[in-house]
Amino acid sequence: MTQELHIVGGGMAGSEAAWQAAKLGVNVVLHEMRPKVKTFAHQTGMFGEMVCSNSFRSDDSEQNAVGLLHWEMRQADGLIMNTAYTHRLPAGGALAVDRDAFAEAVTEALTSLPNIRISYEEIDELPDDGQWIFATGPLTSPKLGEAIQKETGADRLAFFDAIAPIVYAESIDMSVAWRQSRYDKGETEEEQKAYINCPMTKAQYEAFIDALLTADKTEFHEGETAGYFDGCLPIEVMAERGRETLRHGPMKPVGLTNANDPQNKPYAVVQLRRDNALGTLYNIVGFQTKMKYGAQTDVFKMIPGLQNASFARLGGIHRNTFLNSPTLLDAQMRLRSKPNIRFAGQVTGVEGYVESAAMGLLAGRFAAAEILGKSIPYAPQDSAHGALIHHITGGAEAKTFQPMNVNFGLFRPLDEIVKGGRRGRKDRYKGYTDRAKTVWSEWLENQ
Repeated sequence: MTQELHIVGGGMAGSEAAWQAAKLGVNVVLHEMRPKVKTFAHQTGMFGEMVCSNSFRSDDSEQNAVGLLHWEMRQADGLIMNTAYTHRLPAGGALAVDRDAFAEAVTEALTSLPNIRISYEEIDELPDDGQWIFATGPLTSPKLGEAIQKETGADRLAFFDAIAPIVYAESIDMSVAWRQSRYDKGETEEEQKAYINCPMTKAQYEAFIDALLTADKTEFHEGETAGYFDGCLPIEVMAERGRETLRHGPMKPVGLTNANDPQNKPYAVVQLRRDNALGTLYNIVGFQTKMKYGAQTDVFKMIPGLQNASFARLGGIHRNTFLNSPTLLDAQMRLRSKPNIRFAGQVTGVEGYVESAAMGLLAGRFAAAEILGKSIPYAPQDSAHGALIHHITGGAEAKTFQPMNVNFGLFRPLDEIVKGGRRGRKDRYKGYTDRAKTVWSEWLENQ
């Protein structure tokens, strides 16, 4: 009888790992403690639930590393990416989805496979035998976290991750706000108007910054010290770094023209992105926050167009746990001290839905090959998957290891030198993606 593969966690990484292994013919037991054991951020017991943004970020597979990761996952029949494309929403050049329909489809896909068995029990230890993948994400339960800490002999690394609020579309004042994607990006009119934009004058922006800086915020318990991941900073932290930081970040006014007042350029703009297929919910882009609930409603209603806003969900903050993977994991994501256990997803030190699912894809394939007695080569380093896993399992400096999004800085340089000097950025990025697509396709063909 074929050995079962146990996967702990039904988020992006665990769902993708289960799908990949099951499709390769392995019997899978998918352990998910929700809804029996709840977390701070999750609302349901569905697999693949999106707890923060509803976006998988850029879908450009020729000029963007995360878009390349999208492409590679689809070539590998990835559940997360294929489902995302099925339930995508207009979002300019981004891949955004209806989060409820997405999670329902992921859940249906996994529960419909005959060789996947679901167990709704909490796993709070690291087993000594059997093949296991732990994909428990940033909200690893305290008991399991203690077991990991005991096994690794090292303190867990952690940062605090924040969630952006969601607004009911009907409560947005469209006589003030307008619909437009930045630089009118998108192939259709719907995509070119995928975002709702709320303009601010200089005086309104300054008052907003003052309110952010003085608002009541969540305080951490004594002894809790952790940094933030720069790709998901709370807006209050950005404001504390300088009064103009937000205006050059999520509130930048570039590429936008106020349809209600085209002659006056806004000093700053708050963007909202559609969050469901009905278009009834919009999330405030980049507005992760650690403000207390009462303060959030007061401060966010200062945004022109949101003065009468009604919130489907307010923002929040939670602790994000991850391993020092360069010291603990091998190139096939096995725990060096317990090779029967692999880790996948954000707990390995990648950041983002896409990166988490990508690590689940690799872990699922590696584990399935081992169970089936097959040899599988390491992910090619010149692919997006390979560049990312190389970084977290040995390429990064262990002493300063922090969660990382996929980016072209993780890729090995191109050999070609063009006439007159090195390639320009666009040519260089295209070179990276062309090379990656070739080696990834070859890797898949050789399995």
